[in-house]
Amino acid sequence: MTNSKNSAEDRLAARSIHGASGRNWLFRKGVTAETAERQQRENRLSQFLIEDEDELHDSTRDASLLARLISYIGAYRLRIIIAVGLMIGTALLAVVRPWLVAQAIDEGIRLGDMYALRTWTWLFIGAALGELVFNRARILIMAYIGTKVVSDMRTSLFRHMHNLSLNFHNNYSVGRLMSRLISDVGVLQDFITWWFTGVARSVFILLGIIVAMLIMNWRLALVTFAILPLMILLTNYWRKRVRSVYRAARLRLSLINGYLNEAITGIRVTKSFTREKKNQNHFKDLNMSYFDANAETARLAAIFFPGVDLMGSLATAVVVGVGGWLVLNDTLTAGVLVAFLIYVDRFFEPIREMAERYNIFQATMAASERIFGLMDTNPDLLDAADAVQLPSGLGKVDIEDVHFAYKKGEQVLNGVTINADPGQTIALVGETGAGKSTIIRLIARFFEVVDGRICVDGHDIRKVTMGSLRSQMGIVLQDTFIFGGTIYSNIRYGRLEASDQEVERCAKAVGVHEFVEGLPNGYDTIVGENGVNLSMGQRQLISFARALLADPVILILDEATSSIDTTHEMKIQAALKVLLDGRTSFVIAHRLNTIVNADQIVVLEDGKVIENGSHQDLLAMKGSYYNLYTMQWASNVSNT
Repeated sequence: MTNSKNSAEDRLAARSIHGASGRNWLFRKGVTAETAERQQRENRLSQFLIEDEDELHDSTRDASLLARLISYIGAYRLRIIIAVGLMIGTALLAVVRPWLVAQAIDEGIRLGDMYALRTWTWLFIGAALGELVFNRARILIMAYIGTKVVSDMRTSLFRHMHNLSLNFHNNYSVGRLMSRLISDVGVLQDFITWWFTGVARSVFILLGIIVAMLIMNWRLALVTFAILPLMILLTNYWRKRVRSVYRAARLRLSLINGYLNEAITGIRVTKSFTREKKNQNHFKDLNMSYFDANAETARLAAIFFPGVDLMGSLATAVVVGVGGWLVLNDTLTAGVLVAFLIYVDRFFEPIREMAERYNIFQATMAASERIFGLMDTNPDLLDAADAVQLPSGLGKVDIEDVHFAYKKGEQVLNGVTINADPGQTIALVGETGAGKSTIIRLIARFFEVVDGRICVDGHDIRKVTMGSLRSQMGIVLQDTFIFGGTIYSNIRYGRLEASDQEVERCAKAVGVHEFVEGLPNGYDTIVGENGVNLSMGQRQLISFARALLADPVILILDEATSSIDTTHEMKIQAALKVLLDGRTSFVIAHRLNTIVNADQIVVLEDGKVIENGSHQDLLAMKGSYYNLYTMQWASNVSNT
């Protein structure tokens, strides 16, 4: 009967909450509305809160991660030795000061010796000033080392990321990479600057205090240490729980970084589909989930740190009680009792500091695993050990029985053979997914051929360096990218030594010069991130000029004219007749009227070459190309 009554009350409470707020709460007895909301939020984010392998780290690996991180610091070992020496000096001075107070009380105040009092007072001031100087020098040295190591590591990561293949970048989000380079590496600076010698200093001070207390009065020291078992239990409780909570907070921060990058990059799409509210709600969930994790950390801190203070107060009370009794019985001097009270206060200070730095340690171990995990990712596309430089040639390209699959079992190319003589224009046509873009990626060796081979001027591209291969190519992709900077710097990107006159000559050849003349600062106009201040067609023209300025032997155009209006397209076609003379070019175009003058038109279907020939030859065959061309021609006529 009681259970039935409670159940009815629970249902009534759930209905009243649902009616008051309009939300479908998960409400049960003993669960507050705030807890239910947090649970709902976690449920909504459950598909995102799946920790990847690189988001987790095992405590058994902490030692190896720490050793690897220290290896980066080893380059600055002389400065480290100096900093450690300064740290030992500060620890000794910090430990000796309470003893100086005891001497001043016992030899100066108790005996009425002003000379002794002044002497011990000046020695105390000298010790405090010495600690100040040593600490300042140590912090400056470690700040330099921390900043330098972080700079070195970011440079190494940036270089390594550029050595990784496109396959890696296709499967690794920009947000996660940014988190590694900025957030995770930044955590290491705090560790090196503050944690490394800070914890060592706390350990030295703690050991020094223990030794000093035992020397001064071992009985009172043992009474003081009686509180340590409680301290160990409290520390162990906090350490076990804060690790998992902190890991959850790091995962949520990584999700926020990734979503911010996606939301900002896709802001135009968001506005086009009026997704602002939905995105705001999702970000609120992520942000509040991060808040919940940090709030849990704060809750644990609110248990631990006041607990440490309580332990310190208990230890102080024990020292006052027992020590006062010893003083009254003339078995302990007042100076030693005062020194003990100072030592007790300072005894728990390094424990508190080490606990606070445990957060930094956890962050560092998590960040180190992600950073070193990225560094240990081996490029799946490397130059062969015996690779040679590709000599300058005429641009003959032979694709011989090439097979390729991005994923095992999902074949994209099946025995493709194409032979391009120097100076020929090869057009690749076919339905979406036929393998056109894959072919040009393989020619540039962005991916490795599975079976068969591709040769440039008789050299297998797998046996030449990728740098020398790509230096002879100019590539204009469908999704063009414009770098922040001026129009000059963007066109000059692939050939930095080019003069302004050479840049302008290429710009005039492809129609860039005409719209640049109308810009406020001409070629020195800042185009904004990814050319946000330019139209899509203008960005495409700039990328076209960039490829032409590089003066490649082989030119690859992947839907290069897809975003250009008919007027600009006609100008480009006229320019290409001159500019492509003597260059081998591969052109992908869905608009077939742009490639009617190609030397070869290769028709692809399901990763196979089904037709190959000139425009007139293929029309005469009345096959797939004929159907594609007449379909587009009929569509153009009907649109006009």
